[in-house]
Amino acid sequence: MGERLKDKVAIITGGASGIGEAHAHLFANEGAKVVVTDLQDDLGEKVVAAIGKEGGDAIYVHQDVTSESDWDNVVKTTIDKYGAITTLVNNAGVANISGVEEETLDGFNRVVAICQTGVWLGMKACMPALKKSGNGAIVNISSLYGIIGTPSMISYHGAKGAVRLMTKSAGLEYARQGVRINSVHPGIIETPLAKTLSAEYIEMITETTPMGRMGEPMDIATMSLFLCSDEAKFITASEFVVDGGWGAQ
Repeated sequence: MGERLKDKVAIITGGASGIGEAHAHLFANEGAKVVVTDLQDDLGEKVVAAIGKEGGDAIYVHQDVTSESDWDNVVKTTIDKYGAITTLVNNAGVANISGVEEETLDGFNRVVAICQTGVWLGMKACMPALKKSGNGAIVNISSLYGIIGTPSMISYHGAKGAVRLMTKSAGLEYARQGVRINSVHPGIIETPLAKTLSAEYIEMITETTPMGRMGEPMDIATMSLFLCSDEAKFITASEFVVDGGWGAQ
């Protein structure tokens, strides 16, 4: 067990699988008390049980990140259990592969609600406790697709691009209030979400990534670990790309 997040209390949304699950394990292994939230209750409970077996301290809370009342419940549960909130990782997300004409209003709104509105609701709900901690940190998981454009993902690009700029706005707003806020921008990562993409698309991305492979969930979690630790105490309102060099081309 490490101590880079000793005495931290971290909420991780979408923590039942993929990138969120990697965050939960890594943060707990580095000393944080972890609150895993998700809609996938069975998987979330398994993550928490595994953390316990590893010697960590974690609980699971059912959450729809688009629900303000669910956010209020997560905050209350966390404070009741651990007495504080110092760290938030807004990770929950979904994607649609649809262009301008193919996308539906319901599909567009769903992506925006989860990927963008959920991030804002998380920052809003947790901010009083984060300010009170005196050393709060938020990582908003955006995407490389929040910086560059590709065809036929209109809702995902829009939502993830919004997360990038909301992070900068909020980071500046709270820079003198003891809360640092940064965004992380993964490339293509081996996650359940990536499995919804076509095999041809995955092959194309892998072949054109300078490092020659997809990323792993832990590649993203280690970046967030740094940003949530005291090692990043002079970093806020900034963006960090973890993509194997793909976006530099």
